[in-house]
Amino acid sequence: MDFTEDQLHRYARHIVLAEIGGVGQAKLMQSRVLVVGAGGLGAPLLLYLAAAGVGTIGIVDDDVVDLSNLQRQVIHATGRIGQPKVESAQRAIADVNPEVALVPYHQRLDAANAMSLIAEYDVIADGSDNFETRFLLADACHLAGKTLVSAAILRFEGQLSTFKSHLGDEYPCYRCLYRAAPPPGLIPSCSEGGVLGALAGVMGSLQTTEVLKELLGIGDGLAGSLLIYDALDTNFRKIHLKRDAGCPLCGEAPAITDLSAHIATPAADPLADKEEAGGGL
Repeated sequence: MDFTEDQLHRYARHIVLAEIGGVGQAKLMQSRVLVVGAGGLGAPLLLYLAAAGVGTIGIVDDDVVDLSNLQRQVIHATGRIGQPKVESAQRAIADVNPEVALVPYHQRLDAANAMSLIAEYDVIADGSDNFETRFLLADACHLAGKTLVSAAILRFEGQLSTFKSHLGDEYPCYRCLYRAAPPPGLIPSCSEGGVLGALAGVMGSLQTTEVLKELLGIGDGLAGSLLIYDALDTNFRKIHLKRDAGCPLCGEAPAITDLSAHIATPAADPLADKEEAGGGL
């Protein structure tokens, strides 16, 4: 594709990278990413995806901006308290890069809309705030053959991984790592346990990097690995993940072949709460 003078100037630092270049930047501009959650993780995700020139960005979130969000959700502003987060994010993204097409979905991801929402996007980024949504989205992405980049934060710890189990036996899915959601109340939410605001920026930025790598097809991704960051100790650990032959989603005899169980028990995981889903991806 031919770049305008403004585009050449805007994306110059990408284009001079041998791993990206003009071809890679054009690919980003033609890509589509769906971000689930416009909160602590979604805020840096959305801003950096827009800055990178990702052509179409969808945002799914049914919440409104609250004063307590502003300690970490840097895409929102005091003057937009009470507004739907998708509208607040849309305004911020337009200021960063007006060429990006932003598609807001002011609704909660559920079993009825999940497959249709993810169908139009190349990569899905999970910045959701509860285990119900995380398991639903992970199941939907595997069944639909979509790559999922998922992050989570709580207190001073963050976790990040990429799941593309639809590509074959060498890739584990989310349920290979976490078979089922924990019982309600076992893992505190960020509102209960707290979270360092800057941690959302660190993990959301790392998550964006992995999304961009998946779109560009460069570098070593996190599929088959779990990255754990301890902010207090300034320590990163990378754990190898294996596919579980007994996994109910991607194993040899999968029990989950559609999203019907999420409809039957909407408040629970089909095999077995709210703020950046602390404690697990």
